[in-house]
Amino acid sequence: MLTVDFDYLPLAPGDRLLDLGCGEGRHALTAYLQAGVEVYGVDLSAEDLGTASSRIDDMADYQPQGSVQFLRGNALQLPFADATFDRVICSEVLEHIPDYLAVLAEIDRVLKPGGKLCVSVPRAWPEYVCWRLSWDYHNTPGGHIRIFNGTHLRREIERLGLDHYHSHGAHALHVPYWWLKCLFWGQDPEPWLIQQYHRLLVWDLLEAPRLTRTLDRLLNPWMGKSIVQYYDKPMTPHGECRL
Repeated sequence: MLTVDFDYLPLAPGDRLLDLGCGEGRHALTAYLQAGVEVYGVDLSAEDLGTASSRIDDMADYQPQGSVQFLRGNALQLPFADATFDRVICSEVLEHIPDYLAVLAEIDRVLKPGGKLCVSVPRAWPEYVCWRLSWDYHNTPGGHIRIFNGTHLRREIERLGLDHYHSHGAHALHVPYWWLKCLFWGQDPEPWLIQQYHRLLVWDLLEAPRLTRTLDRLLNPWMGKSIVQYYDKPMTPHGECRL
């Protein structure tokens, strides 16, 4: 299930990509399929990194043309030199981190001039409903500690000197599922309705039927669970003159 649309974050042979907070590797492993792309997935969770690494062999049937490795690291102090990456993905990460501005500054440090950044966070109003339905949804270890305003986040990233060039929503059909999860949080076994909705989402993911894909696309601009933003890093910092 991809949140990033690689049509807006194009990859080319020779590109080096960082998937920061890669989790189980969904975006890193997708980028790994591209010819000549060098992918690094970084996360704090050793368990998630183990799952991501175990999936490398599973990608063989898709004939990956790049390279990928998964590393344990802290987003506040990345183990890379300045201007290392042509592309950076930070998907569904910032809502977990107290000092998210420091993470954005670290991303800017390792992103090359002329590079591109994709950031995604939960959309504010569906997230707010989740918080109202369940305190434990965001008050568990590793949970969401803030609700982002997309306009405010864009302003913070542009303050670093990056230029916004596209935004979209993603995963609108997942919003009711999480509302149901929050409404019945902690119930074991899960209610029948949640189980059936999960089956619908899995079917949609595996089969991509026209009906649900169309519905998701129509709802994403205002109800997509995630807001996804794309940025360019200028070759010359804003305020400097080109000679």
